[in-house]
Amino acid sequence: MLSYRHAFHAGNHADVLKHLVQIQLLNYLNQKDTAYMYIDTHSGAGVYALDSNYASKNAEYESGIARLWERTDLPSAVADYVDLIKSLNPSGKMRYYPGSPYCAEHILREQDRLRFFELHPADSKLLADNFRKLEAHAAEQGKRPATRGKRVMIERANGFQGLKALLPPPSRRGIVLIDPPYEDKSDYRSVVDTVTDGLQRFASGVYAVWYPALNRMESRQMPDKLKKIPSNGWLNVTLTVSTPSPDGFGLHSSGMFIHNPPWTLEPVLREVMPYLVSVLGQDSGATFVIETGKADGVAGKQKRKTH
Repeated sequence: MLSYRHAFHAGNHADVLKHLVQIQLLNYLNQKDTAYMYIDTHSGAGVYALDSNYASKNAEYESGIARLWERTDLPSAVADYVDLIKSLNPSGKMRYYPGSPYCAEHILREQDRLRFFELHPADSKLLADNFRKLEAHAAEQGKRPATRGKRVMIERANGFQGLKALLPPPSRRGIVLIDPPYEDKSDYRSVVDTVTDGLQRFASGVYAVWYPALNRMESRQMPDKLKKIPSNGWLNVTLTVSTPSPDGFGLHSSGMFIHNPPWTLEPVLREVMPYLVSVLGQDSGATFVIETGKADGVAGKQKRKTH
């Protein structure tokens, strides 16, 4: 199924959580000089125009990034995220929202490698076109060599399958972002299988999974299945912005599940999640959950609700 287009949802509360966590993970890996590889299994188009027909149809960004845009009380980690989004909007007007590929390209260094997979034919072409524009702009500014080629590779392919050939990366350092559309319930099973296989091939890698926290069996069961995969530890964080509707429609909650998270991530999330609930929350059902543990069943949990 290839009907999903992330442009409809660009900049919503789920993107805020996903990209805030992504930025924290990449900044941590940047602390060592050794190169690493960033792999995005479901890349999307790379960047989204918020005034396009897709993004403006439901204007989901208005309940996400727009609520943070002019805040002056942002915690440091949230400010890092918002500053990155603003760097794509030099006019100061909120017109464009970067997807995970653009966020990664902004943070990774010259020695690092980016590998993008996107199966949707239209989005795959847009991703390649957007990176060509990025390359041209960089050349005009004299900021860095061409981004395509050795440093950046874009492939129209199923990322679940394409990932296998890249693990382990030559430097034995890397992060994998897994963010399928979950149109088909088989995506949930594929995520678990992909993380299991990935950790067997590259045990020290960081694996970050975004998922919708929906009232469907596959969505509820997947985090528990991910917790059982052997690794050096896991962290699961969810953000709920409103009480689920009786009919079950709409995305009210989403999560990021990370295997082999850096030790710095949990304290950062404990600081910023209450803030995100207070700013992005829409009713008394807004809340967050942070869980940590290992596959041996030892786990800790923190939950806070803001009215």
